[in-house]
Amino acid sequence: MSRKAKIALVLALVAVVAMAFRVSWNALRDVAKAIGADGTGANLYPFVVDGLMALALVAALVLTGDARQFALRVLAAYTLASLVLNYVHGLVPALHSESVDWGRLADWNPANWALVLLATSLPVGSIYFGSDLVAKVLHHRPAIESDEQESAQDAVNRSMSDQGEPAVETAALPVEVDSSSAPSVEPIEVRPQRVAAAESTRPRRATGRVPVAARSTRPVRTEAELLAEARSLTESWPVEKLTGEGIRKALRTSPARARVVREALKAERGRDTAVAVAG
Repeated sequence: MSRKAKIALVLALVAVVAMAFRVSWNALRDVAKAIGADGTGANLYPFVVDGLMALALVAALVLTGDARQFALRVLAAYTLASLVLNYVHGLVPALHSESVDWGRLADWNPANWALVLLATSLPVGSIYFGSDLVAKVLHHRPAIESDEQESAQDAVNRSMSDQGEPAVETAALPVEVDSSSAPSVEPIEVRPQRVAAAESTRPRRATGRVPVAARSTRPVRTEAELLAEARSLTESWPVEKLTGEGIRKALRTSPARARVVREALKAERGRDTAVAVAG
């Protein structure tokens, strides 16, 4: 549909609504006079009923969710109330000539009480429901703004998930031991650390030397000491039990040093066996 056609459709709708309001305004004005309203109040009474209908319709187009349902219920209630009062105006000809008794909208008393209650409660309801609808419209956030905020939050969440923290496994740095070299150093165990996703560009502060109290008090054993300790521990072991893992657990040393001690013990056992056979 072209723009001109849309404008023409809107203007036609406005004209129809204006004419319908004029017809309803005549009936509601007469009903207002019958319930005791003065001239000014009677002229304004139709705006209270039909005007709130228009406000509820606009609010229903703007709001969403439960607020929109509330606006539709207000629209339906006031539309039904306006219909009832217009119907009463058509049934009671005396309302047209202002000869009806004050506060009399029907001959049957229960029906009259209900109609008077309905007509007098509509202005109070317009104040309450109209204020509530305006407050809901003013505090309503457009869907576009909500979508933009959700998209921005999703982008932040994705960026944080992409910058995952890689896990660093605990690893032992074995020290190759030469049987002819000086006493070797115990292996250094690397403890797991959490690596930041993005490295900081700030220079790291110098930590200084490690205090003496924080250093390990366990002395570093030489190969000769390890071998002597292994002889006493494995004296009753058979040759098949002389494995690197068993010696490592018994001496609580590194795998590399345990293998060196194992080879030395096997060599000694071999020499002892050869001497025994030769003797």
